[in-house]
Amino acid sequence: MANPVPRVRVPASAKKGEIVEVKTLISHDMESGQRKDSAGATIPRKIIKRFEARYNGKNVFEADWNTSVSTNPYQSFFFRAQESGTLDCAWTDDDGSVYKSTSKINVA
Repeated sequence: MANPVPRVRVPASAKKGEIVEVKTLISHDMESGQRKDSAGATIPRKIIKRFEARYNGKNVFEADWNTSVSTNPYQSFFFRAQESGTLDCAWTDDDGSVYKSTSKINVA
């Protein structure tokens, strides 16, 4: 598989105190480690095990994922925007790889 591609949809602007929805999707095979390839060898496990979202450095959402999570996992969540800032999302893979996405929100 090519490098996983994270995508985040977040409003570009919000009113102070507004609850905003964040929608995330990452292109990833999420291999469980239980399937075999055409030669009969077990395909090694490679899943995203953790998702974290921080707004201006403060943790606003986190999730621990396991083998039951589907290919190309989708995650949505809500948080209250109190000030303009940056939303940093990070997906951590079994092998320690981290895939990141950064979005800006303007709060008026």
